[in-house]
Amino acid sequence: MVRMTAYRTALAAAVVTPFLLPLWAAGPAQAHGAPTDPVSRGYACSPDGRANARTAACKAAVAANGAPFTFWDDVRVSDVNGRDRQTIPDGKLCSGGLAEFKGLDLARSDWPSTRLKPGATLNMTYAAPIPHAGTFRLYLTKPGYDPTKPLTWSDLPAQPFASVKDPALTGGAYHFTAKLPANRTGRQVLFTIWQTSSTPDTYYSCSDVVFPGTESGGTAASASPSSDGGRTASGTPSPTAEKPRTPASPAQRTPTAAAESAAPSQPDSTPVAATETADSGPSAPMMAGGAAAVLVLTGGAALALRLRRR
Repeated sequence: MVRMTAYRTALAAAVVTPFLLPLWAAGPAQAHGAPTDPVSRGYACSPDGRANARTAACKAAVAANGAPFTFWDDVRVSDVNGRDRQTIPDGKLCSGGLAEFKGLDLARSDWPSTRLKPGATLNMTYAAPIPHAGTFRLYLTKPGYDPTKPLTWSDLPAQPFASVKDPALTGGAYHFTAKLPANRTGRQVLFTIWQTSSTPDTYYSCSDVVFPGTESGGTAASASPSSDGGRTASGTPSPTAEKPRTPASPAQRTPTAAAESAAPSQPDSTPVAATETADSGPSAPMMAGGAAAVLVLTGGAALALRLRRR
């Protein structure tokens, strides 16, 4: 009887495990996302950012961060529920107040940037691994914005210049358009808030953009030109495991000091975003879970055969 019970248990484990593995692996890959065009700071400075990741601004951001921006699509805070200005502290908008992304808050005028035209149509590419319901709110810093100072809520208008609800996810990204304000010149920040309605999370990102005219801070954009007049191709992010995220505590909410001096002037141009998807498979936790499930399957089958032979 004992042998038969053990045999049935091992056999059940061997049979059920293959069906549970896909469900387990799919579980952690929830919302996640960030703009790849106009290129966001996190994406530009991540290992996927190619040449952008080697710029002075990105090197300084990684150094300040203490770690690379591997999970650039995971700048998210739970349970904000539209209370962005009450939850995210001044000077930490680009990091969402999260310590692990603090390098994104450096006040610099040489971040990799995207050239735009005032009053033109913005074509947004917001990379994401799987579809989620939610609303994107787009803000552009006010005229006179100074990139050498920490970004604060007072630098942004009270209302977004565009709000897009539940766009379709195609090719690993949300693609949508919006009309840009007509009264911007020089270097500005496109601040994007994605408040998901199918999860409790809200995502934050900063994309540095440049309009024709004199740049704030007196420097030019540091990015390489593209062949399509200032647009870039988007990459597909790797899913990352979910864990609760909360903004920095009040004790940590001191504005970031102005960072290192700006780089020398150079022509404005557009960053090259990675289009390769060699690393778009499961993240490390998923791989480890899959390996464990395979070991369970193999061990269960072997135990079943051994008991049966007895």
